[in-house]
Amino acid sequence: MARVIFWDVDTQYDFMKADGKLYVPDAEHIIPNVKRLTDYAHGHGIRIVASADDHVVGHAEISEQPDWKTTFPAHCLRGTPGQKKIPETALRDPLVIEPARSDSKTLGDRLRGHSGDILFHKHRFDVFTNENVTTVLDLLDPDDIVLYGVATDVCDKAAVEGMLERRPHTRLFVVTDAIRGIDRDASEQLLREWGDEGVRLVRTKEIVEEGLVEALARATA
Repeated sequence: MARVIFWDVDTQYDFMKADGKLYVPDAEHIIPNVKRLTDYAHGHGIRIVASADDHVVGHAEISEQPDWKTTFPAHCLRGTPGQKKIPETALRDPLVIEPARSDSKTLGDRLRGHSGDILFHKHRFDVFTNENVTTVLDLLDPDDIVLYGVATDVCDKAAVEGMLERRPHTRLFVVTDAIRGIDRDASEQLLREWGDEGVRLVRTKEIVEEGLVEALARATA
């Protein structure tokens, strides 16, 4: 159904802006690159699949005494400006998919009748806790996934490792100058590990200027 999709991880105000509730260090520095990737996708007819935290205070991830591994201070609370995606990564006509499992036929019908982007809401940092993600990925069946966003060592980690487990035959690209992590050393170690596991570590320029994904597709066609 889709040869390539772009995967936007949590480019929301609370993570991306210095005055956000849970700012990822240096995330403002990657805004020009996530914008370039967003514009490139929309300009080339590539669907963007995005995730976004959608919290209420009672969610298990929210804590006044966070451990910074599975619990975090309040962030991306539903209905607040901090929960919204930044304008630079605005989606086109997004199909919003909530975390509770949907009937696969109904979901398939919704997806086939929709030509815009897709937005997964989630109540935990792991996008795969949205019970519809695997079904949508199977329906889209992409050959290539280009991933960017925040945070490398939390939400990106969960997304990348979930994809490696569930879609071993899909080529996964991580755009290293369009991601940022909370712990720099841990994030750099993750990139090394992902590279060893076959993830292609690329830069924004390779995608938007050099047409890397398209070139690889032609080479393997």
